[in-house]
Amino acid sequence: MPLARPTRQIPEAAWTSGFREMTEPWKGAVGCLGVAVFFAMTIGIISWQALEQPSEEWVLRGRGGGVLWERRRGALLLRALPAGRTVAVIAVGGVPATEPPPPRDRCWHDGGQFCYAWEEEAELRLSLEPPPAPSTECYSVRWTPLRPDVALKDCFSMANISWYGGASTRPQHWPLNGARSHAQPFVSGNLGRNPDGYGPVLERYFLSSTGVTVTVPPEVPLVLSLETDRHFCLETPAGQVAEPLRYLLCISTDVAAAHRLISRRLAGPAQALPATALLGSPIWRYHGPAGSAAKIKRGLRSLAKRLKRHHLQEGVLALGEGCTAILAAADHLPAEQRRRRRQGSAGGWDPSAIAPLRLSITLSPYASITSPLFLRSLRGGQPESYWLSLRPRVGGSSVPLLSTWKGRLCARLNVTSEVALSWYLTRARHLRQELGAEYVAFEGVEGDAFLEQGIPPPAELAGDQYAALLAEALATLGNATIISAGVRSSHLPLFVQMSPLRSDWSHAGLKGLIPSVLHYSLLGYNFFIPDAVGGSLAGDGPGDPELYVRWLQIVTFLPVMAFSTPPWLCCDTWVLNLTRQCIQRHRDFVVPLLTKYSEEWLSLGYPIFRPAWWLSPTDPTAFTIEDEFLIGDELLVAPITEKGQTWRDIYLPGDGRLWKDTSTARVFDGGTVLRNYSAGLAEVPVFVKTP
Repeated sequence: MPLARPTRQIPEAAWTSGFREMTEPWKGAVGCLGVAVFFAMTIGIISWQALEQPSEEWVLRGRGGGVLWERRRGALLLRALPAGRTVAVIAVGGVPATEPPPPRDRCWHDGGQFCYAWEEEAELRLSLEPPPAPSTECYSVRWTPLRPDVALKDCFSMANISWYGGASTRPQHWPLNGARSHAQPFVSGNLGRNPDGYGPVLERYFLSSTGVTVTVPPEVPLVLSLETDRHFCLETPAGQVAEPLRYLLCISTDVAAAHRLISRRLAGPAQALPATALLGSPIWRYHGPAGSAAKIKRGLRSLAKRLKRHHLQEGVLALGEGCTAILAAADHLPAEQRRRRRQGSAGGWDPSAIAPLRLSITLSPYASITSPLFLRSLRGGQPESYWLSLRPRVGGSSVPLLSTWKGRLCARLNVTSEVALSWYLTRARHLRQELGAEYVAFEGVEGDAFLEQGIPPPAELAGDQYAALLAEALATLGNATIISAGVRSSHLPLFVQMSPLRSDWSHAGLKGLIPSVLHYSLLGYNFFIPDAVGGSLAGDGPGDPELYVRWLQIVTFLPVMAFSTPPWLCCDTWVLNLTRQCIQRHRDFVVPLLTKYSEEWLSLGYPIFRPAWWLSPTDPTAFTIEDEFLIGDELLVAPITEKGQTWRDIYLPGDGRLWKDTSTARVFDGGTVLRNYSAGLAEVPVFVKTP
């Protein structure tokens, strides 16, 4: 048996007694040594974390890309593989971003997920989703707050990345990088009533120049903020209920491929086209006498005669909501009284008096609380059956929710009530028939009346459910219907009226027209009615004939040409002649193109009006061009949008393509820039693709 070796340990008694016998200076020295060792270890650990650990670490990886965590900024990086190119940077807000998630993955057993929780703050879950196409990879992102007061916030960087989609704004920019908005609910609104809010056309869809798409489900309460050239942020509202933030990230090879993939899924498959007869029919808005039905009828006849005299006799005369209400007032009278009134007002209204011009009338889901229409609806004792109402207290009764509409205190139609919708649609059909109207326009579709007054909306009207439900109902009136908003309704056969623009050269005026065209079409709203030539909101100065002409040149290539001020009232005779030429060019040249690409939109979902990057999806020059647009793949329009300018630089997209100037027949290579290209006041540069 081997002998046990002595351990040579210091006897405990000897050690403790020796320490007790130390003098006070020696004890202090030992203590200082311990503190020094502690600090040295701490510094070593910090140095190891800073120098040895990587600043970026994969948290979820697929075949075509993956998500990394960047420790320095506390951000998620979306990276495309195999090139390793960062295509999106998402700064995390609402949680302690300095605390890095890796490597504590709570979903380590599942290679398709990554989970991490910040204690008492929020939980992050990333998941690989089934790819919608071989060249695309998608990741679902879900943040769950662990306390009701935690407001989650993810900010998408705009550094070297252009973003598109989201909401219409005033002023309108393309790309979205130039826009600015404080954090507010992502809900459609009326820019005339709230210029700092979001406009009437929006979708929960964002597209980047790097081929990344961001889509947010409609049931997620969403707040959006835009900071010019820095980032846009998706947030959840803080409140008594902890609301998760969910969205889907997808990576495609380029920006055009990304949008082609998602365009069919924005609002579902298109059902049908709106009335294509309107495409070749200019709209003339009536602003004549409006004191009575008789004055309106005489004014319509007078306008029709003026248009015929100037050889502009084809199109639509559009009545605003006020004039429509005056003409419809007789509908509320007893039958005998209506007959006598018609006999006493120059024989009543006969639509043939303005033929071949047709009539458009305007309605809204609002009713003044002093109107006979509203008062009659209260006789049944159940206002909530017809109008949005505040929930009653225990034992109380419902009270209509009142809003201000065009300076009047009004109630708003309850679109969740089948009784209200049936009554409203029946009334619209009746007025259309009684007045002989070909088209019916509906204003005030956008917005959340509850949120406007700081009241949480009922669950069935959360977000933009009001606009979506009303659009679905109005589509049953037929494809000659025009609405003022677009939210999850691009598949419906409806025209959408664009927001009014200022009569000036700014991005709130003429410069905002093409960005609005590209924004509407990107979101699937190809059949829009642009604002009237020259703008309908008063500008800073008197009427500008040059502005009128440049505006006219752009709308010539849009779905519908609309006029508020006739050319003979605004400008010289040559502008009147130019107007006739533009209307004829629109009818003979543009409408057939729109019809052709309408079929492509029905089958594939591709936008009819396309940005330059559609044909040059990897050229950074194309990402920020906001003063040109394509119709399909074969026509490029590059108008003048600067006051006093008779030349401009023109980007011709599509490397390897050939473009021919329709005025000079000169042919140019695609993928190039034409410097200082001439465009006189009566000219607009237009190029067609050559074989």
